[in-house]
Amino acid sequence: MRDARPLVDALREPASVEALDSSQWTELISMARAESLIGSLAHRVKDLALPDGVRAVLQDAVEAHDLARQQALWEADCARRALADYPGKVVLMKGTAYVAANLVAGLGRSIGDLDIMVARDDLPVVEAALLDAGWEWVKPDPYDDRYYRDHMHELPPLIHRERDRMIDVHHTILPLTAKPRPDAEAILDSAVRLDNGLYVLAPADMVLHSIAHLFADGDMAGWLRNLWDINLLLQHFSKVNDSFWSELASRALTHGLGNELASAIRLAVRLYAMPAPDLRAGRSEVVDSFYVRRLLARDGYGRETRKWTRFAFYVRSHWLRMPPMMLARHLWTKWRKGGKPTK
Repeated sequence: MRDARPLVDALREPASVEALDSSQWTELISMARAESLIGSLAHRVKDLALPDGVRAVLQDAVEAHDLARQQALWEADCARRALADYPGKVVLMKGTAYVAANLVAGLGRSIGDLDIMVARDDLPVVEAALLDAGWEWVKPDPYDDRYYRDHMHELPPLIHRERDRMIDVHHTILPLTAKPRPDAEAILDSAVRLDNGLYVLAPADMVLHSIAHLFADGDMAGWLRNLWDINLLLQHFSKVNDSFWSELASRALTHGLGNELASAIRLAVRLYAMPAPDLRAGRSEVVDSFYVRRLLARDGYGRETRKWTRFAFYVRSHWLRMPPMMLARHLWTKWRKGGKPTK
């Protein structure tokens, strides 16, 4: 397999896997694991006639996801209890939010750190409560600590000393140095309360959060999974709300993410055949093809390919986060310290 196209095809049209031989299955599973999509793939093809060995591997993936789901919800509840005296909203984000809200995007979705969002003015209170509850700093370096607090959209990451689980505390959805400036206050105001007292982002903001990191922040490493999230979220919310597309477009303008939204929809249509409004106006086939080339940069062994394309997006990710002089100073500082650039 030259790239990750067979994985995309399997997610889009699960029946396509029935024609695979054993070596193709090995490659497909390697790709899915590398892209953190093995759980999603397992759920997509579980009702098909599969080779016994493949079914066993995919069943293991389903069981691993079920355990990760329980752990994620438990960790969210630990944070809720640690912040029980905090009067503001504690908003779950990313994979934990998907499973907590019982969204289809959470089915088989890999879940890493716990991500939450609170009001920026409340960060000292939230930080102190988490430290008292057993979390401690992952990045004790003074430069990294100051960089996060002055320029990033979150506190430096914390890890619990007993459970070894990380938490990222956000106060907005993009670095403060990024060109788009999402309205964090509006995001918190619109958050949806769950039965346990925690919150999740409102539907449009949930979609735009994933889109923001894909197109306005990251280098797209591992983001084939995130485009799959976007695809599932868009399909779900547009089915349950007839006015969702117009609400999403309006919200994107509020957050300065109109171009990123259009790009995400075009790529979801192109790779996953997602039903969506016609966005051909202003479309750039060259730019979209460049994104697709990066998204599919994975071979049949699960290894990353297309070194220069990946490097271009790595440079792009830092260029998007900060002005040229600040970027040069940051990279120089990190190089002198012998570390990798802070995200």
